Amino acid sequence: MDEDLVEPEMPTVGERLRVAREEKGLSLEDIAAQTRIPQRHLESIETAEWDKLPAPTYTTGFAKSYASAVGLDRVEIGEQLRAEMGGQRSPNMTTEVFEPADPARTMPKSLVIAMIAAVILLVVVMSWLNRRSLDQSDDPNAVAAEQTAASASQTPAAPAQRPAPPPAQAAQGPVVVTAIGPAWVRVTDQGNVLFESTMQPGQTYQVPPTASAPMLRVGAPEAVRITVGNAVAPPVGPAGQVTSNVSLKPADLMRGPAQPNGAPAAVPGPVR
Repeated sequence: MDEDLVEPEMPTVGERLRVAREEKGLSLEDIAAQTRIPQRHLESIETAEWDKLPAPTYTTGFAKSYASAVGLDRVEIGEQLRAEMGGQRSPNMTTEVFEPADPARTMPKSLVIAMIAAVILLVVVMSWLNRRSLDQSDDPNAVAAEQTAASASQTPAAPAQRPAPPPAQAAQGPVVVTAIGPAWVRVTDQGNVLFESTMQPGQTYQVPPTASAPMLRVGAPEAVRITVGNAVAPPVGPAGQVTSNVSLKPADLMRGPAQPNGAPAAVPGPVR
């Protein structure tokens, strides 16, 4: 009867954790990767090697994280572990430094140094820029220059001047005198009469292209229209007055009544 009343020995925390891990098909390496606890600490928890573990507080935390990874109650595992470690851990045992993660997974030292150097450089640059802005604010000349630049930027720019249009090309083509009313017309070339007649409306006369210095005398300037190719020349004289010495060269006609090359201006004269 006494043997039946003896309670079976309860498995240790390490045994419970190991069994739960194996039931899930996980290895210690898997648990270490999941909890970021060094694998050697996990092995010491399973084998109850308390002298290889850090302080009880850290060890309890490791065990709770291990329990969560394999589906056991964290609080229950933590209380049982504290009970197991209560009478077995030596009070003068040297406390190990807590390792939050596997050193192999920590950030490389070169990267850490580079980040620190970048931060220092940024602080130095910002300090220099701040000091420079303060120095400029104390300099009245710099302030005046900044105000002048700001006012210049706000002043609207003067509109760009449009380029002058290119001069019109000289009219080209035959010179034709057309009567739009009865008009007496005489055309000469160096004293030789090329044409002389009282033209009727619609009648035309084309100056020969071989004429070197053709001149016009007309009794009623308002009754004739002179064209150079497709361009109409300005009137050659005032209405109602006989006009003489009008150059019939294309360039002279398109310039108007003023006569070039020393030729006398068109003046009234008697009709022959």
